[in-house]
Amino acid sequence: MQKWALVSVFEKDGIVPFCQSLQELGFGILSTGNTAKHLAQHGLSVTTVESYTGFEEILDGRVKTLHPHIHGGLLARRDNAEHLAQLSKLGIEMIDLVVVNLYPFEQTIARPGVTDEQAIEMIDIGGPSMLRAAAKNHEFCLPVVEPADYPRIIKAYRENGPQMALRRELAAKVFQETARYDAIVADYLTKSTFAADAVAQAGDVERDWPGTLIIEGVSKQSLRYGENPHQAAHFYMEPNATLATIARAKQLQGKELSYNNIQDADAALNILRGFDDFQSPVVVAVKHMNPCGIGIGSSIDEAYSRAHDADPVSIFGGIVALNRPVDGPLAERLSKLFLEIIIAPAFSEDARAVLQKKKNLRLLTLDMGQPLWAKGATTWKRVSGGFLVQEVDQAAEPVSWNVVTKRQPTADEQAALRFAWRSVQFVKSNAIVLTNAVQTLGIGAGQMNRVGAAKIAVEQAKTKAKGSVLGSDAFFPMRDTVEVAAQAGVTAIVQPGGSLRDDESIQAADEFGIAMVFTGARHFLH
Repeated sequence: MQKWALVSVFEKDGIVPFCQSLQELGFGILSTGNTAKHLAQHGLSVTTVESYTGFEEILDGRVKTLHPHIHGGLLARRDNAEHLAQLSKLGIEMIDLVVVNLYPFEQTIARPGVTDEQAIEMIDIGGPSMLRAAAKNHEFCLPVVEPADYPRIIKAYRENGPQMALRRELAAKVFQETARYDAIVADYLTKSTFAADAVAQAGDVERDWPGTLIIEGVSKQSLRYGENPHQAAHFYMEPNATLATIARAKQLQGKELSYNNIQDADAALNILRGFDDFQSPVVVAVKHMNPCGIGIGSSIDEAYSRAHDADPVSIFGGIVALNRPVDGPLAERLSKLFLEIIIAPAFSEDARAVLQKKKNLRLLTLDMGQPLWAKGATTWKRVSGGFLVQEVDQAAEPVSWNVVTKRQPTADEQAALRFAWRSVQFVKSNAIVLTNAVQTLGIGAGQMNRVGAAKIAVEQAKTKAKGSVLGSDAFFPMRDTVEVAAQAGVTAIVQPGGSLRDDESIQAADEFGIAMVFTGARHFLH
């Protein structure tokens, strides 16, 4: 009895030698369209699907393999006499092997300027149908979706044939791949349906959400452990992750990234990219997902000095992210610290020579010319029994800039307030930052009450608190935070406003001669 392999692949690498080996093993090759032409051009004997089914391709190739002669041969059980009788009556041959990889929908939608029509045409229908049929009937029909499996399949046939363990493994791969593929298509269609424009500026969300949430990731790497050594962990990458993301960063040297490294590095990257519109060299130092120093300058060296000097104690063992390349002299300065990771667009040869002496130091590069987040991008967090999903906080500019005190902020204070407002967005709530116009001076993060966060920020800033400005991620529930700021010498405050007791905070600011601005928006970060 003739053994048949059905071959229909978009990715042609390795398919010719694979099919040559199959023919040597006695397989006949059934194939479609361009795959059949490609195999024939390389000297293989090919039976086209349309000649086998007696039905020509129609609708520009949209329908070619959706035919009983194909799916009957894929799905028939060889141990079912009734199935075999039906095949014989209808003249349908059994198909023993299916080799399919799918239309490149993911690569298509990643291309700049791709149209909706082009994307829709790259949604594969016949390929997933054949693969799923073969995977369902894997006991008798071997499904092959990954070219990397070609050599081991030939080896298995040359020995004692593919055994059930291999068949089950390949069937699982099929359903993993088709689930991944469907998730990408669903995500594309969902995002194009529920556009980000449906968010009201005042903060009331009028966005429609899909009835089913699909979260899809591709395995990137196993991790030694999670947050703690007793927790197993793995890193998955979104299939459409861009070169601007931590998931696509290139590691130049150093130890393997840990679970905590990846979280901290991602926090550092998000903070750094939050200052893109400042159009200045920026350096961020991060510890435990909070900034311990943010500096901007006329040069990346100056920005680094300010980020370092903002908190020279906490930067030890932290992560430094820079939005300009690192050269040799700056690398010398960085090498004097114990750091876990340095992130930058590039490292010069001199910088690499300096930093490679620190074997465990991880260097990451990525493309900071691309946006980090697409408009309307969402993030999610696991809770027991479900997921919380929200839009990424990309509200860089305040909703309003309303001076609510008798004293107006000076021009210098205005610049410092805008820097403080941008900085506090990335600090865990309750959050207070003291800054000048180019540098964080004191950061109070993650406290149970706001005045406690203010006291920590003031204590960290020490004498630098005098003449600084204060930024708060949320409103003041009472006047005590203003009083702490005044005692430290803070001259201006930026906060969202919106408390029932705003008047008390405004009155306190007026008493102390502090200028205060309400932005009309908060930046909780839990």
